[in-house]
Amino acid sequence: MTCKMRLVSAKAMIGMAAAALVIAVVGCSASASTSGAAPATGSQPPPTAEEAGAEQTEPGESDRDVVAAPGDGGDEQPEPAPETTTMAAGTRGDSSPAVIDFEPIASTPREDVPSGLRDRRHPDHPEPLIDLSEIRSGGPPPDGIPPLENPVFEPAGEVDWLPEVEPVLALEINGDARAYPLRIMTWHELVNGTVGGTPVTVSYCPLCNSAVAYDRRVGDRILDFGTSGELFNSSLVMYDRQTESLWSHYTGQAVVGHLTGTELDLIPVQTVSFEDFLSSYPQGHVLSLSTGYGRSYGQNPYEFYDSSSRPFLFSGPFDSRLEPLTRVLALRAEGEGAVIPLDVLSERHVVPFSFAGRELVALFEPGTASALDSPNIAEGRDVGATGVFVRSVDGQPLDLSVSAGGGFVDASTGVVYDILGRPSDPGGTALEPVEHLDTFWFAAAAFYPDAEIIGQ
Repeated sequence: MTCKMRLVSAKAMIGMAAAALVIAVVGCSASASTSGAAPATGSQPPPTAEEAGAEQTEPGESDRDVVAAPGDGGDEQPEPAPETTTMAAGTRGDSSPAVIDFEPIASTPREDVPSGLRDRRHPDHPEPLIDLSEIRSGGPPPDGIPPLENPVFEPAGEVDWLPEVEPVLALEINGDARAYPLRIMTWHELVNGTVGGTPVTVSYCPLCNSAVAYDRRVGDRILDFGTSGELFNSSLVMYDRQTESLWSHYTGQAVVGHLTGTELDLIPVQTVSFEDFLSSYPQGHVLSLSTGYGRSYGQNPYEFYDSSSRPFLFSGPFDSRLEPLTRVLALRAEGEGAVIPLDVLSERHVVPFSFAGRELVALFEPGTASALDSPNIAEGRDVGATGVFVRSVDGQPLDLSVSAGGGFVDASTGVVYDILGRPSDPGGTALEPVEHLDTFWFAAAAFYPDAEIIGQ
């Protein structure tokens, strides 16, 4: 079985390499029908066969301006096409639920400062926070993988195109609950929008398998973000459209350009099944397939990636304490890191622990498909869902265990909580979520090399 999986993975690499050529050309072109369209990969497709043996080099002083500006050469993101003309795979035509266009908060204008996207070495930039030679091209140009801008949503209870086991990113702010299906996020990686009155960017990086949400407000600026087409530690590098500084998706910190050193505020987001989201937030909303782009939503362009032995486009050293693509739950605070291997958490289901001076608890529930396994995401292997919460509620300590009827029961009160920390008692207090990453070990160790491994 192992040999078969590796063979399939190798075939997938070839297909993804070909798709990399497609996305570089049509990633930001006008929307097309999904019929017959070649799938585009994420921001970090593997190199083509010709490129595989070529050494990637950092642009020198003489060619530092060769990076195309967003919008150059026909790479503008198109205006979303009307829903009646752009039907992505899985939509239902006239029977689709009404889409909801939430009122956005406007971003601030482009600033007249040197671009870190086009000129990483500009003398007016602060000192970069990373070695520029470690930034690698993922293939597509800036915004070649088109972010979604203030997209439309559908009432969760009316969605019938999303299988219950498919993974979604669950985000709740001020009572406004949204689900971002990975079948969409895999093809766009960034969503700029407004949730609960807060301007946010939701981001998913397939190669390091991590999802984050950030508050887009920085001082008096409201930023919006694009995909740079670059990678650092095999992780998406974003850029803001106001100053064109480069930002690490993984840390939320500007690493090159005018805003170097600035950090975005993290907002907790969880990867759970659509069934989990709908159960917790029946009045919530789901990112619509009506994106304005023709993509093979529901198909996985990274077939069997999480069964591979090595990550794509990662040149750093591996931490041998765990295998590189081991799934882990990762936490970070004030430059410190800690991880819980998923196999440990999936065996115990409840892991109480201390981190950065806080008493926390990690939870695991089966029933969520991997977005990086089967060609059809809904058929991906069960990798479950995780949550991390403060280990107290209303000032009282929690003692959670798996409930026979599902969820997690507190020994003291008998209250049952779901994987999103919602109580069975409608009038009860929800658990306080703690920002964390469901990610691969190689990435967690690269960004936090002294990370503690909990549970071993």
